[in-house]
Amino acid sequence: MEFASLQELYLHLISSAIRRCICSERLCRLSVLLQRSPASDPPLVCISISDTGLGSCIQEFQDLKCPVEGILAETWDGIVYVKTTDILDTEISCYQLNLKENVTTRKPIWLPSNIKHGVKFSGTEVCLSVSESVDVLLAEINCFFHQILILNIPNIAMEVVADGQDIPGSRNDAVFLENLSSSSSFTASTLDHLKLGLEDYVLRHGSSSTCDSCFPNRDDLRSGGGMVCEEKHKITKLVVEAAVVISEISNPTNNCFGGGCSDTKVLCFKDFVPCSITEAFLKALTGIDWKRYGLTLECAINQSSHALLKWGDMPFSFHIHIVVHCYHKIVAEATPMVQQTRYDKKLIRKAVQLALDDFKNKYTGFLLSADTLKISKFAPDLAKAVAGLVLYSNDMDFKNECLSILGLQTHQSEGGIVEETIKKMIISAIEGNDRRPQRLKEVAPLLFEDGRFVDDECYKNGFDPMDL
Repeated sequence: MEFASLQELYLHLISSAIRRCICSERLCRLSVLLQRSPASDPPLVCISISDTGLGSCIQEFQDLKCPVEGILAETWDGIVYVKTTDILDTEISCYQLNLKENVTTRKPIWLPSNIKHGVKFSGTEVCLSVSESVDVLLAEINCFFHQILILNIPNIAMEVVADGQDIPGSRNDAVFLENLSSSSSFTASTLDHLKLGLEDYVLRHGSSSTCDSCFPNRDDLRSGGGMVCEEKHKITKLVVEAAVVISEISNPTNNCFGGGCSDTKVLCFKDFVPCSITEAFLKALTGIDWKRYGLTLECAINQSSHALLKWGDMPFSFHIHIVVHCYHKIVAEATPMVQQTRYDKKLIRKAVQLALDDFKNKYTGFLLSADTLKISKFAPDLAKAVAGLVLYSNDMDFKNECLSILGLQTHQSEGGIVEETIKKMIISAIEGNDRRPQRLKEVAPLLFEDGRFVDDECYKNGFDPMDL
């Protein structure tokens, strides 16, 4: 794996640390320390990335490659220092690698190890020195960690500590500190955490603080999730998770993201880090039959950091938020290995559709298909016709039987009550059929459990039931 920029490099190293913490299945700490080295010429910044997850293996770094030419080669000498230990190890292994060397002939330089003196712990620290401004690094890493919060990883406390930014002699300052969420649970699925993380992101409008003017509490948000897996390897399986959050804002402020705009940002993560949008990802989104959910997609735009979906006839107060995460999950006991996760259009499309279906099944009246919305417009007239048929019937047995089926008493036989009840039953039947998977859809169920009562009375009064 070759890196074109310094940002790609350290984000990959942070991603690897996150994966080791997740695989450990215990409480972990992830720290990024930026420390200036004023004595060096030119001045360098030491980037230290440490975690208390599983110990790393040398293969995680052997395949990494730094270009011998270009911007990255000018700002970094290609040397990484690694310290690592596993829970059962008696010492901390230390070595350095030169990532500018040829991958096939590269060999680690082993450094003196440190004895653990019987203490049981595990973790990894990776250090590299680069010629870059602390402020620049800090801004990029801080932004990265705020995006990582969407994943809502339950067992990792994260911190970023800068050595006084670019002011010589300044004290260390923790610029980002995220403690474990009180709502986090190890028993909850990664998909549940993704939904909660996206809800938090929406509540914060993507920033670090919640907007109380738009969302007084979490109950104003509705969410759904979907997950698909592809098992082609004995050790890992490709997992694609998608979460959807829909919010309705009556009076969005000027500072709110999405204020005065109904476009949808689709965020994408790959192997626990934010990633840029590819054409394959964009095609997966445009391949979804959005009309099944009452949405008209005008176009999908690649904005590099996210995909932008533009809708037709969408009110500004209605906002859809989507996040997709593709990663490899360890299914067999093994040391976590670096494995390139690819985009699978079919899996991405299916995961998003499952998230939309989940949302649709949980919340009545949302994301109804265009056909269902069209049919539902006839419900009031149909209810009025059927109510008239029941109320003006001279057959009291038929009338009482219909009221019983509607769940009404004889004294509730007023026209408005009967008509409204029938309308609700019609809409419920239509929407219930709309929530069924496409392959299981059938003719909507009868309004009354036994259709002969309606049919017989219709014919008695000179009506053909098919005319209703």
